[in-house]
Amino acid sequence: MSGRVVLGVVSTVVLGVTGYAWAQLHRLDAGLATADVIPPSAQLPEAPTGEPLPVAQNILLAGLDSRTDPHGRPLPQHVLDALHAGSGDDGGDTTDTMIVVHVPAGGAAATAISIPRDSYVDIPGYGKHKINSAYSRARAEARGQLQASGLSGPQLEVAADAEGAKSAIGAVEKLTGLSINHYAAVNLAGFAALSQAVGGVQVCLQEPVHDAYSGAYFPAGEQTLTGAQALAFVRQRHGLPNGDLDRIARQQAFLAGMAKNVLDTGTFTDPGRLSGLIGAVQGSLVLDDGWDLLSFARQLQGLGSGSIAFATIPVQSLSLATPADGDAVQVDPARVREFVQERLSSPGASASGKTGSPARGGVRPIAVTKTPVAALSGTPGSGTSGSGTPGSGTPQQPVASGATGCVH
Repeated sequence: MSGRVVLGVVSTVVLGVTGYAWAQLHRLDAGLATADVIPPSAQLPEAPTGEPLPVAQNILLAGLDSRTDPHGRPLPQHVLDALHAGSGDDGGDTTDTMIVVHVPAGGAAATAISIPRDSYVDIPGYGKHKINSAYSRARAEARGQLQASGLSGPQLEVAADAEGAKSAIGAVEKLTGLSINHYAAVNLAGFAALSQAVGGVQVCLQEPVHDAYSGAYFPAGEQTLTGAQALAFVRQRHGLPNGDLDRIARQQAFLAGMAKNVLDTGTFTDPGRLSGLIGAVQGSLVLDDGWDLLSFARQLQGLGSGSIAFATIPVQSLSLATPADGDAVQVDPARVREFVQERLSSPGASASGKTGSPARGGVRPIAVTKTPVAALSGTPGSGTSGSGTPGSGTPQQPVASGATGCVH
């Protein structure tokens, strides 16, 4: 599911710059669905009131293919119909989107790294499988055990979701070498609601789209999408040249557009827009219960849309044959960890947020990158971080313009 637009949104809801915005953050903090999914060893130290956390943070943003809301209640069929999401039994409870957001201690920059959902990795406790199944495998196992113990209804779903989240976090940590300090998840309906709350997002398509699976029917060129249309845009993978990898490029372009739309257009000084956004967030997101949003907001006061950079882990093959999971995306964990460290140690990920000369008006262009697809031979070690060397992969190319770029 995608949308995971959570980056734009979570950053959004915690970036108040006016007295009214801060008051609304208190309202937000009191009404969010939370889950105990971050172990004590990964929890950050508490900051004194009014001071930003003096440490870097790694946040896992997950887009769930779930047919329940953040409180474990089934989504109504009419909502699923509007979203082209099938029935309540069609959701696999997989993490169709996984993005790790690194926020340095200074808080004036952020780096978002996407992980293809079909990446074939080691899932702690379950062996090698596609990374998007880490959530569903642990969730199904826990749900059976909890149900046998007498738990039922929304409480059962919420408890099972928490176990799924823990497994997804563990798989991402093992692959990237990072310690995940916070977790945020959004489901299908939640993404649609969030996109409506920000007034839609501007996107650009290279070619017209007609996809019955996702309900994506769009002309070529620039357009503003919201609600079910926005969800269809980020969910589509059928008919795209590189399947899920092109879908990741769409998600990144959409997140960049959302961040610009929210951070650069006065959302925090408009009481109506801010109130609507917070209401949508409360009904859409699940956060880990140790997340101090007020301290996080203070840490991010200097963040602008031009200080958010996007990238995707290097892959070796899009058609790795697996024993039981069909074709998967081949990745080299060692190269992935190396790539992640390269990204987080680059000037664009520095605590100061200085990524080069500001663009006209003092706003830096949003750095959105296409997925670094290695030569699709499946040869171990052929992954690339975007060197563009013949035979080693496709170079990462910035998506044009300060808001969104044209994608497939």
